[in-house]
Amino acid sequence: MLGTATPDHLLPATAVEVQAALGAGRAMAFDLGAACSGWLYSAQVAEGMIATGMAETVLVIGAEVLSTIVDWTDRNTCVLFGDGAGATIIRHVRTLPRAESRERGILSSYGRSDGNLFDLLWRPAGGVAEPFSEKVSAERRQFVRMEGREVFKHAVRSMADAVDRALDQAKLTPSDVDIMIPHQANTRIIEATAKHAGLPMEKVFVNVDRFGNTSAASIPIALADARRQGRVPDGSLVLFAAFGAGFTWGSMVVRV
Repeated sequence: MLGTATPDHLLPATAVEVQAALGAGRAMAFDLGAACSGWLYSAQVAEGMIATGMAETVLVIGAEVLSTIVDWTDRNTCVLFGDGAGATIIRHVRTLPRAESRERGILSSYGRSDGNLFDLLWRPAGGVAEPFSEKVSAERRQFVRMEGREVFKHAVRSMADAVDRALDQAKLTPSDVDIMIPHQANTRIIEATAKHAGLPMEKVFVNVDRFGNTSAASIPIALADARRQGRVPDGSLVLFAAFGAGFTWGSMVVRV
C-alpha cells in the first residue's frame, strides 16, 4: 500500500510497480491518496485489513516527488517541499507472550477529513476536471497552490484534534508519551501542536529543517531518522499525527 500525492503515472497505481520490483506476486497493491496524511491513512487501512484477517503482513509506503509539482517561481510554496520515501511493515504477530502482545502494537487510531477546505492546498488543473492544456501551462495552474495563513490555522486545529482523540481512545495522557513524531509540515505547526498536547519539544521529533515537507513520506522518514538516533527504543510509546490537503488529518498511538 503506497500513500502518495505524486504517483509515477495516473494509471496504473505506483504501488503495482513497487510490487513488480519486489517480486511480491501474491500481494494486493494499491495507492492511497490523502496527501500528507497518506502514510498514516495507509497504516490505518493496514490495521483494519489485519484485524479482519484479510492480510497478515502489510508493507506501508509513503513516497513523494514534490519537486515535480511545485511552481519554482512561487517562493511561497517551492521552498517548503521536498522529495523522499519511507516504508514500514505492519504485521500480525502471534509469537509474543500474551502479556507483551497486549502492550505492544497499535493502541489507538483516528482519522477525519473535510472536503470543504479542498482549495486551500491543491493543484487546480492537470487532472480530469481540467485537463492539461496550453492555457493551463501558461497560467501555471498544474502546480501546487496554497493559502498559507488559512492552511496554518486549520492545520493546528486538526492536529490538536487528532492528538486529543488518539490519547483519549488509548486512555493515555501526554505524560505517558515517550515521543511524538508528527507530519513535518513546518516548525511553527509542530510547535503549536506540541503546546496544545502539553508535550515539551524535547519529546517531539523534528527533521523538517533538513528534509523539508515530504508529504506522505515525512512520518516514515522521521521514524527511521529517530530510530537511528536512538530516540525510539523498543517499548517506546509513540504518538503519530498528520494533516494534509483535502483536508485530511489523523493520529495513531503505537507501542513499538
